[in-house]
Amino acid sequence: MLLREANTGLTASDLAHLGSGEVGYIRKMQAEEVARCFPEAPDIDPGVDLWALFGADGTPILLTDNRSSTFFRAAEDDLKTVSLH
Repeated sequence: MLLREANTGLTASDLAHLGSGEVGYIRKMQAEEVARCFPEAPDIDPGVDLWALFGADGTPILLTDNRSSTFFRAAEDDLKTVSLH
């Protein structure tokens, strides 16, 4: 089988901003991971499951212990959501 190189004409900058303002992703997080993405968050008890909403470019938008809240916030921001596992 022959492989062909795909040339979409997208620059690295174009790719980095793909979906910006249109797509957000929801991810389950452990309390221990929070400080890396949400440095302003208070200390959270270890072992607590949290849900985070991020912009397509990885910008943190919301941190909550209620998964439904992430979908409501995404809808308020007119973001289409995807979940990461």
